[in-house]
Amino acid sequence: MKSKKKLSKFFKFIFLVALLFFAGLMLIYTVFPVKHFDIIERYAAKHGLEPAFVCAMIFTESRFREGAVSHAGATGLMQIMPGTAYWAAEQMGIENFSYENIKDPEINISIGTWYIARLIRQYGEVDTALAAYNAGSGKVSAWLRDNSFSDDSRTLHTIPYRETREYIGRINMFYRIYRIRLRLRRN
Repeated sequence: MKSKKKLSKFFKFIFLVALLFFAGLMLIYTVFPVKHFDIIERYAAKHGLEPAFVCAMIFTESRFREGAVSHAGATGLMQIMPGTAYWAAEQMGIENFSYENIKDPEINISIGTWYIARLIRQYGEVDTALAAYNAGSGKVSAWLRDNSFSDDSRTLHTIPYRETREYIGRINMFYRIYRIRLRLRRN
């Protein structure tokens, strides 16, 4: 009789663990969406980025809302400012670019991934590049020249903007989540 009770408790335990596991998966799928993955995957590969990193940026910037517009005027999935968009489009050789099209996922992700990859090459460090994406490369370059923020003019040891510090922290956290999320991705 004791072994039947133990077996019954064991199966209840296994059922509860499985239920919690699947509930956790559903939560991850619900809270951390993946939209436009074919576009993300294509441009991430083109610019030497991980799709999970790009997803983390998009989630942080817009929560995957194509029409998102920030209080500062950045627009689209990767929240690109007009000046940055026009400059990047010119550098990328995109002819007849119009900022009116920045909400198009193909255009937005193309420019956003090109720009963050360029910042990573420019600064040689992902967190510094993320700071530049958020606060602007002019500000970050000034911080790097200031010895109170940087020791070696390549790496920031202090980021004066709280918003930028939190932005980098969120992207790094969401990057870890999206690495798991993409492994579990349904095709």
